[in-house]
Amino acid sequence: MNRNMYPHKCALSWRRVVSTGLLAIFCIACSGGSGGDSSTSSTSGGSGSGGTGTGGTGSGGSGGSGSGATSSASDVLTYHNDLARTGQYLAETTLTPANVNPTGFGKVAFLAADGKVDAQPLYVSNLPIGGTAHNVVYVVTEHASVYAFDADTNTQLWQRSLLGSGETTSDDRHCGQITPEIGITSTPVIDRTRGTAGVLYAVAMSKDANGGIHQRLHAIDLVTGSEALGGPTEITATYPGTGANSSNGVTAFDPQQYAERQALTLVNGNVYLAWTSHCDQGTYGGWVMAYSADTLTQTSALNLTPNGSEGSVWMSGAGMASDGAFLYLLDANGTFDATLNAQGFPIAGDYGNAFLKLSTSPRLGVADYFATFDTVVQSARDADLGSGGALVLPDQADASGTTRHLALGAGKDSKIYVVNRDSMGKFNTSANQIWQEIDGQLPGGVFGMPAYYNHVVYFGSVGDNLKAFPVTAALLATTPASRSPGTFPYPGATPSVSANGASNGIVWAAENGAVGALHAFNAGDLSQELYNSNQSGTRDAFGAGNKFITPMIAHGHVYVGTTNGVAVFGLLK
Repeated sequence: MNRNMYPHKCALSWRRVVSTGLLAIFCIACSGGSGGDSSTSSTSGGSGSGGTGTGGTGSGGSGGSGSGATSSASDVLTYHNDLARTGQYLAETTLTPANVNPTGFGKVAFLAADGKVDAQPLYVSNLPIGGTAHNVVYVVTEHASVYAFDADTNTQLWQRSLLGSGETTSDDRHCGQITPEIGITSTPVIDRTRGTAGVLYAVAMSKDANGGIHQRLHAIDLVTGSEALGGPTEITATYPGTGANSSNGVTAFDPQQYAERQALTLVNGNVYLAWTSHCDQGTYGGWVMAYSADTLTQTSALNLTPNGSEGSVWMSGAGMASDGAFLYLLDANGTFDATLNAQGFPIAGDYGNAFLKLSTSPRLGVADYFATFDTVVQSARDADLGSGGALVLPDQADASGTTRHLALGAGKDSKIYVVNRDSMGKFNTSANQIWQEIDGQLPGGVFGMPAYYNHVVYFGSVGDNLKAFPVTAALLATTPASRSPGTFPYPGATPSVSANGASNGIVWAAENGAVGALHAFNAGDLSQELYNSNQSGTRDAFGAGNKFITPMIAHGHVYVGTTNGVAVFGLLK
């Protein structure tokens, strides 16, 4: 993906249902109905053979092993709030469309940090620290630091560098996408049940005194900031293949060729990582890895283009989505084998520029996929799907009452692709055989992540209005029901939604540019802009925008990553 060309299983399920019947808080697992046993699905694709890594082959760990507190509805422990990546925070009891306005709402604090905040902040409620319960916001930076801030007083509780002794952050590897330094780029993930009081998993990139590049997985104690679970773990991997960076039929992960941009995913006892290239430079493939959440040992590794090249996982910072059993992602431009085997899978196991469903048991493998009929041409033109993120929709009943299990995503070609997770469509040279395709509604292409709330999907493409697409009878509206008054420059917007169950829905979106801005819209009608941070002169200003920023809402506040910290918005006193 040459971004220089573009200015750019059931144990998991728990629910709270409001009076309208809306699924208010969920962690999708049993309802996925994804079709087939995950240990056999990948064998038909011919790409589920096991990669290995020097991190070991430890236990997957299906449950928490520590005495940490369990999660509450008000926590934000992962990118875009849940495994489905809906972006909806449904426990917001303070902020409403009535009080979010330029008079009563604005910037209330700034959490200063030592570098760019490219990752979404995370939030943990009621965490015992020093005998006192704290609500805590966790922030990571490209200077490889992790911060814990008290969310009520905005004071710093602790800071920890994830650099090794004598190390610095990585340079930008001659690519302007993450610059001037690369430290912690991806959004971490938190598990409150592991360690003594819960841990935060993060990947940090660094450079040693000899110029060697390291990628390491860390588990950080939520209370103290110290390393936990025996970490960190040096990240390495191999996988059978003759493609990029291979020798004697084995491909190898070269840490200097990659950045961990997409958010970490924690499901069924494993932390999942996926890797992007530095622009389209050098020799690279498409790597996905699994590490035990208990021991930080590698349990599986998969190269998505083992006999080809490219096919990295970018997704503009969005984490791989999950229905609790499988992972879903949009892969970037790279080798795709248009010759298929008898089961309809690429004969050499190369899946560049495809919408992928990955099995996770007994190890990573491609269980199903969708590739556009012109996928090879799209890759050649760098018009790939991988610029956007995948979203798993809640179960939808179609017009006949049949329950459908759907996922959706969009990339650079301005089309919305809705796939049936039970049968994604695979590859056909003459037509896209998928559940639904909507053309022409996202003219700038998508370099971000949609959101879902109350039967509506929200998209913000490049240079376009934020748009709302209702979902009825398991189909998206082919035109938006509403749109924001203004447009969002590159890279568009990744919206987030706050609500109190099915009421008081607000869509939040950050604007990039020389002067950044936070916008708030009525979730029921995007033409009603409730607030933006440039309406009150300099009072709410937070400096230049930061490219791939996802607003995080928690406990009456909205958190926006910036080039030197996090701007905090809330009700003015």
